[in-house]
Amino acid sequence: MSSTVIDLLLERNSAPIHELKEPAPSDAEIATLIRIASRVPDHGRMEPWRFILYRGEARERVGRMLAELAEKREGPLTEVRREKELTRFSRAPLVVGVVSAPRQNPKIPDWEMQLSGGAAAMNLVIAANAMGYGTNWITNWYAYDEEGRRLLGLAPHERVIGFVHIGTFNGAVSERPRPDVSKLYADYSGPWEG
Repeated sequence: MSSTVIDLLLERNSAPIHELKEPAPSDAEIATLIRIASRVPDHGRMEPWRFILYRGEARERVGRMLAELAEKREGPLTEVRREKELTRFSRAPLVVGVVSAPRQNPKIPDWEMQLSGGAAAMNLVIAANAMGYGTNWITNWYAYDEEGRRLLGLAPHERVIGFVHIGTFNGAVSERPRPDVSKLYADYSGPWEG
């Protein structure tokens, strides 16, 4: 067992999005990241996920559309709120949308396909961290808004697993409280009795 991998997993943290800077992963690194992200349990080989890259000018274009949508939904935005929407996708140099794209199959429930997508997102995060990049996996209001998802390039049947913000991170993240792992598992003791 590689202690380097174990150490990476034990020390993994989310970097503040606004501190993720250029350079972003290169095209070759992105191809490797997606290859690693796709190496997940996938019952029936359905490939029930896909990835959307938001980079360059597209990040600002998405921000403008989200600001307009927020204003349409809520009325006039304050300058602070408008700026927040305008920069949703431009704070980091690369945002990877991980999309749940379930396929119809009578033997494989959507839930399994969504879990596979979650595993793909986590592989993406860990792979980017292993390459030396900082990451932050989020959703937000637009992930749960039908028009928001359309603006972000999703089909009507697709859902957002997460937006993984990736960039160079030179700061430090203070450790947040973590669960007491001794309370998270137990040996099987029979059927649930309520």
